[in-house]
Amino acid sequence: MIEVVKLEKHYGEVKALKGVSFNVEKGEIVGFLGPNGAGKTTTMQIITGFLSPTSGEVKVDGENVSVDNMNVKRKIGYLPENNPIYNDLSVYDYLKFFADLKKVGNSKEEIKKVVSLTKIEDVLNRKIDTLSKGYKQRVGLAQAILGDPEILILDEPTTGLDPNQIVEIRNLIKELGKEKTVILSTHIMQEVEQTCERVIIINKGEIVADDKIENLQGKNRRVVVEVDRDVNEKFFERFGVVKTVGTNRFEIKTDDDIRKELSRYCFDNGILILELKVEFDDLETTFRKLTMVEG
Repeated sequence: MIEVVKLEKHYGEVKALKGVSFNVEKGEIVGFLGPNGAGKTTTMQIITGFLSPTSGEVKVDGENVSVDNMNVKRKIGYLPENNPIYNDLSVYDYLKFFADLKKVGNSKEEIKKVVSLTKIEDVLNRKIDTLSKGYKQRVGLAQAILGDPEILILDEPTTGLDPNQIVEIRNLIKELGKEKTVILSTHIMQEVEQTCERVIIINKGEIVADDKIENLQGKNRRVVVEVDRDVNEKFFERFGVVKTVGTNRFEIKTDDDIRKELSRYCFDNGILILELKVEFDDLETTFRKLTMVEG
């Protein structure tokens, strides 16, 4: 569906993107994560055809975005991070303007549908500049899904929403993802964990991770064991890299589930296990480890 190949974007001497490559298949909801300035927005703007790369290419259904720009744009619904909205228009006029721009057939019914999905019926006739940030964000999302695009590129879609609205939009994205391809960029890790199966992490213009969430978390698997007497780290070294994390409490880094062997080993040595569990990093911890600046 989306093929990103060796994207480079330079601004003078600054290299915003350094050979970015990834694929997104039809029906995937992919989290696209990175710290501020990492290259997320630049990548999304190139995918949507709003920005040209210095080199590399993006293909959507085999069509090159740079060559078949207008044809590709019709397949993509885009919600930019800053959500530029024409404040002097009413919500309805704004959506009608984009329906005409996108050449949406039966625009009246299509507008009615996206208004219902994003729950903005009660502000439909109000000027956009009178709306709260949360409502403006929902209007922007309504614009993105207008015309039933095959692909949605959503940059911080829940910015400014209250907790209940966040849940509603998250559920809407998951529902849309059953039929569409979605790239979701957000700083809210819980949102990604509950919406996406796969994440791509970009840092300093380069992809540093591209995997299912469970696989990324599993890469820092450890077994935590607490015993009833004094032992040192050397006692557990046969099982992996050991670190003391409390009184008679140890963390063993391992790719395997060693709990059964560990239990037998302690029993054979007359040691009682008080606690034994497997731990993984959550997505936020994994993200920080992959993008943390040293020093």
